[in-house]
Order: sequence, then C-alpha cells, then structure tokens
Amino acid sequence: MIKKSTYFFSLLFAGTSLLIGCSDDDSGNPDGETENPDATSKYIITATPTASEGVADYILTADDLSQGSITTEGNGIEQDGTYRYYLTTNNKFFSLLYGQGNPGAVTTYELSGESTLEKISDFQSETVQAFGAVNDDVLMIKISRSAESPIAYWYQLDTETSQFTTEGQINTQELANKENDEIAFFSWITQVGDKVYLPYFTVKGCCNDTFGTEYPNEANIAVYSYPEMELETVIHDDRTSYIGRYFDNGLSVDENGDAYAFSAAVATTNGELTSTKPSAITRIKSGTTAFDDYYFDIEAAAGGAYIADHKYVGNGKAIGILRDEKTSAYETGNLFYVIDLYNKTLTFVSGMPAADAILNVTKGMDILVSEDKSTVHVGVTTETGSAIYNIDVASATATKGLEVNGGVITAISKLDPAE
Repeated sequence: MIKKSTYFFSLLFAGTSLLIGCSDDDSGNPDGETENPDATSKYIITATPTASEGVADYILTADDLSQGSITTEGNGIEQDGTYRYYLTTNNKFFSLLYGQGNPGAVTTYELSGESTLEKISDFQSETVQAFGAVNDDVLMIKISRSAESPIAYWYQLDTETSQFTTEGQINTQELANKENDEIAFFSWITQVGDKVYLPYFTVKGCCNDTFGTEYPNEANIAVYSYPEMELETVIHDDRTSYIGRYFDNGLSVDENGDAYAFSAAVATTNGELTSTKPSAITRIKSGTTAFDDYYFDIEAAAGGAYIADHKYVGNGKAIGILRDEKTSAYETGNLFYVIDLYNKTLTFVSGMPAADAILNVTKGMDILVSEDKSTVHVGVTTETGSAIYNIDVASATATKGLEVNGGVITAISKLDPAE
C-alpha cells in the first residue's frame, strides 16, 4: 500500500533556498542587536487584492482585530504566485503555493524579536491537495485524481528546520477497494491522538466524471501510524456521505480526544448531487477506531440547511458555516451557527452580514479562535468590502471589527515573537 523512494528528495530539494540564519532577509536583524523585550504578538491576515485578477495574496499584520482598518495597497508582504494556502504551527506561518499541477513554493515566516514578520525559508515542493500539522511536522499529500495512475505522495516537513525528512506513496485504488476501481481522494488531514486520520471520498478518476462517484452514501477514514505512515485500519459508516469536502477539513478533535466528523452530503455523480443522506455529524470516541451511535442531523436542526464548513472552538462548541440550498459540492457557506456538539443544538449567530450579501468566507481551517476560546475571528467579504467579524461564542453574537480594504480575506492567524 505504501512505498518509500528517493524520488521525492531529488525533486523537492532541487532549487531549495533555505534562509534560516541568514542576515540579509527581508526584515531581520543583520547587526545582531538585542531583541526588544517589549515585543508583542501580531495577528497575521492574508488577503487577495481585488483591484485586478490573477494577483498574489498579501500578508498583513495587525495589533487588534476589534477595530480599525488596514489595506493591501502599498502594504504587507506580496506572495509569489496566486492560489496560496496557509498553516500556522509551532509558532511559524507557512504559505503554500498551489501550483495547479506544477511545483509550488513553500515559504515560512516567523515574528522577529522586534515583532516584525520575517521570512525564514523559501523553497520549492510538489503542489499538494491536503496538509496539516502532525506533532512538530507539516504532513503534505499530493493526491492523484487519475484512475490510470492512482498514487498519492506524502511528505513530512520538519517545522524546526523547514526541511523535508521523509516521503512515501499510497495506492489510493487499493485503499478504496471498490469493484468499479474508484480511487480514494483525501479531503484533509487530522491528527487524532498519535495517529493520522485521513477522511476520503472515492471518485471515478476518469470518464469525464473525475470527481463523480457511484458510492455517494458512505463515509471513510483511513487511519495511519505516525511517523511511519503505515495503514492500520479503515473506519467506515453508511449513515452519512463523505466527511468534509474537497480542500475543506471535516474532522475535529475535542479536549477528550473524541473525533467529530462533519458531512456536507454533497457527493455527485455526472455533475448531479446524488447523496440521499442528510448533512450530519458523527463521532469516533477516543481510543476506538469505529463510529459510535452519536448522530446529529444538521439538516433537521437547521430547517434544511447543510454544513459547508466548520471551526472547532473548544468545550464541545464549534462554529458551523451553513448554506440553505445545495447547488454544488463547492458553494461557500453564508449562515453562521454555534454548534453545541454535546447537547446537539444549533444557535444562530446574529450580527453577521445578510446571507445573500456574503461573497466569500475564510475557510474553517483559516479561522482564528482566541486563546481563551471565547471568540472566533472570521473574515467575510461582501460587495461593500471585507472585514473580520468577531463572534462571541457564549452569546452567539457577532460584531464587525477590523476592515481590510482592497482585498478578500483568505486567512487569519496569530504569532508570538520568536524566542
């Protein structure tokens, strides 16, 4: 099922330019001066400029998300290339370029002792369709969508050194194990305990219906050991459709170690939505490798709306981003709810823009939760502009905060000054 080789290293280290320890980076401290003892944390906001198409994101910084404004015009750090995706782990901010089949850059930033965002590494890697923090690594997977070449490649990036350490292969046709030879496509990556859980949906990978499936009413999670990435088992359930969506995380772990699986029920066949299961949440209890009897029918609780995305907050609460009507597998959610996973309730969040005015919402994995788990910071773009809305979880109310002029907010994060 898994094969290791040296191909990855010859490809991904070609052209690598590690900048760690250099004295001439964009905003470092070349003179070796004493770091500022009064350095403070910064919020990191990425935005795509709206002035023209095909432009790169800008990385902006802010001290406060509750008020004020910032702009992409003449401000921030311009990224190299469009279609950037982000991850913050180990107090570092990773910017990954989606190269649309070509190799893409991975750029790493940290906050200097002067509270300035500085680039610490920049290198080429394969374009990947799923990535996530696992221990002190970033696990990345390049996923095949071709039944003729059903091999997914995984890579482990050490966040301390910003270097790749290990790689391997997964035969996704063997993993799917379908009579019609559909292949597995991982929706995202989640660490559960000391294991890696890879929810997947099966797709044809051919026949003018690449992402279509003849199995729209099932959920599957491949469980791998880490760091060996050896397949241990596949967890299966037929009460929902697949978990998450393409490039959307559908699995979150609470403080008890229980994993909650979110299904949008948007599987398609020949372009038509074909799942007959409702959008729902299921659960895998800590220490087990099977779904238990927990079942939360989101569509029934929300009057027909389905869950497009989510962000786990803490203490059994999550922010659900829902949408009234299923029209495709990729629609952005525009209704916000506080989900009480333990009591199976939904509470509508007031104070957000009207649903029909929302053009874009930051992905769940790019939404920021405050350290005390009381507030969720989400970027929303409407026809009148972009702003960060701050959701008070206890009261299920949102207030408009920092405005981001001239750009569509794509991610919100926070870094502390590096030690």
